[in-house]
Amino acid sequence: MIKQYNVTQLKDELEKLNSSTDIPWVVENDKLFKVFKFPNFATAFGFMTSVAIFAEKIDHHPEWFNVYNKVEIHLTTHEVTGISVRDFKLALLIEKLTLPKKIIA
Repeated sequence: MIKQYNVTQLKDELEKLNSSTDIPWVVENDKLFKVFKFPNFATAFGFMTSVAIFAEKIDHHPEWFNVYNKVEIHLTTHEVTGISVRDFKLALLIEKLTLPKKIIA
C-alpha cells in the first residue's frame, strides 16, 4: 500500500531529487512542481510525449499544462491525497528525459 510522505521524508527525497538539477522541483499546493522550458513547441511536445510513455508504463500520470515552449508539471498521488514514492519515481524519470543526448558516432 502506498503511503503519503511525512514532512521529513518529503524534505529528504526532495533534496535527493534536486541534487543534480539546475532548476529544482518544489512543493506547491501539496504537489511536486516544476516548470520546464524548451527551444520551441515541437521540443516541448516531444518531451511531453516521452513523459506520457513512461507515465503509462508505471501507471502514474502527471497533471500538466503546456503553452508554446513551456511545460508545467504537478505530481501528486491521488489515492493518498499527497506526495508519495510514486511522484518521486516519475520526477526522476522526467529529469532523465531532460538530460542532453549523447551522439554516438
